[in-house]
Amino acid sequence: MTGVVAIVQARTGSSRLPRKVLLDLAGEPMLARDVNRISRAGKIDRIVIATTTHPSDDAIVELCKERGWNWFRGHETDLLDRYYRAAGAFEADHVVRITSDCPLIDPGIVDRVIGEYLRHLPGIDYASNVNPVRTFPRGLDTEVMSAAALEKAWHGDRNPLHREHVTQYIVRHPEIFRLHLVRNPVDLSFHRWTVDTPEDLTFVRCIYDHFGNDLFTWEEVLEYLDRHPGVMEMNRHIRQKPVPD
Repeated sequence: MTGVVAIVQARTGSSRLPRKVLLDLAGEPMLARDVNRISRAGKIDRIVIATTTHPSDDAIVELCKERGWNWFRGHETDLLDRYYRAAGAFEADHVVRITSDCPLIDPGIVDRVIGEYLRHLPGIDYASNVNPVRTFPRGLDTEVMSAAALEKAWHGDRNPLHREHVTQYIVRHPEIFRLHLVRNPVDLSFHRWTVDTPEDLTFVRCIYDHFGNDLFTWEEVLEYLDRHPGVMEMNRHIRQKPVPD
């Protein structure tokens, strides 16, 4: 087995902002910025890009080949199945779920969530900084689970709308899975740092244009936004698509 494997879901078929993961952020595709930042997390042993078998995602595979990234192709809408099979293909003991539309993902926070998860083993099955309560900005989302928990969810979840969101069966069944929440001391959940719309893209481009690289920390982003409150207003009105019940 290969320890802690971060699986990054990525596809080009976003309805609100098509091909968003390949759009430019200060001279690099957004997916590359995401991977660059994740790769600086010290507690991850391997990163895998999990895309779909749809021909439109051939471009993602080509980028993976060009950059030397691990990649896996799976089901287009059944993300739980894609994650389960990617985890098996790369022999993961523990799976970190990160999405490709979060180019401000912070390696320090990723390491913190993984670290708390590992410290609480074998007493937990899953840890995150989003479930059941979000206190970090949206876009720093990190979920960690055992390969066994992922397999149990894969067998148990019969709701296709929940399977599209990978971990819904786990977080909705605390009587089955032992969950751990990583909290921020201050509630910063009102910040929107994920990319799903043109307004979100304009927002993160402002961040990247300011820093000129992907080496900044999330604390530095907060400081920048404190000095430039107008930037935060660019996408404040955007509402996240809800997870169906």
